Amino acid sequence: MTPAEFEQALRDKGACYHIYHPFHRAMYEGRASREQIQGWVANRFYYQSRIPRKDAAILANCPHPEVRRKWLQRLLDQDGQEDGEGGLEAWLQLAEAVGLSREEVLSEEWVLPGVRFAVDAYLNFTRRAHWLDAAGSSLTELFAPQIHQSRLSSWPQHYPWIAESGYRYFRSRLGQAQRDVSHGLQLVLEHCRTQESQQRLLNILQFKLDILWSMLDAMSMAYELGRPPYHTVSAERLWHRGIEP
Repeated sequence: MTPAEFEQALRDKGACYHIYHPFHRAMYEGRASREQIQGWVANRFYYQSRIPRKDAAILANCPHPEVRRKWLQRLLDQDGQEDGEGGLEAWLQLAEAVGLSREEVLSEEWVLPGVRFAVDAYLNFTRRAHWLDAAGSSLTELFAPQIHQSRLSSWPQHYPWIAESGYRYFRSRLGQAQRDVSHGLQLVLEHCRTQESQQRLLNILQFKLDILWSMLDAMSMAYELGRPPYHTVSAERLWHRGIEP
């Protein structure tokens, strides 16, 4: 494919973006309950907390200083330059705005096994993969501005109980995602010129879309259908809370 055709093929993958998952549609259409919103925020934090570690893995594997210098900004966007800044702090403010405490979110007690397995699979992929493959997996950012705008446009109307301070993350990502998309596209369009490399990158992008969709599948089972893990055995959260090496 020409660079323009390849870019269009990447953008066409947006048809599988998790904005179209029934659970997400319910959130921005105002049909989600307080528990469903809280469950999504708590589980999504697990994903958010792994993003800077993903970016650090790409930095570690990339041999090109000019790429590392630009990619480093992504890590700083999430971690901040110092305490009290960055995307992770903004997400914790969102958690507080929907009625969760920082402690329970940071404890990961809400994180469903299906979410944990999906996110861990993504992080492990970026650690082992060629730096360009891992960087290409981040191109779901092509579709992110739409999803952030949908939350900013609909949530204040549908969920007035969510404090205004909770929307800081979504606002900040509108501009950051556009910048990241520009850099990520530049990299893959420059390096993926053969049919094999282009198809490989398209498959990697689909893998990332699978991760995001599977996370919402797990949340839908738990918070929408009332079938969390072990629901036939106990009403308690029996699942493990992570096993660090």
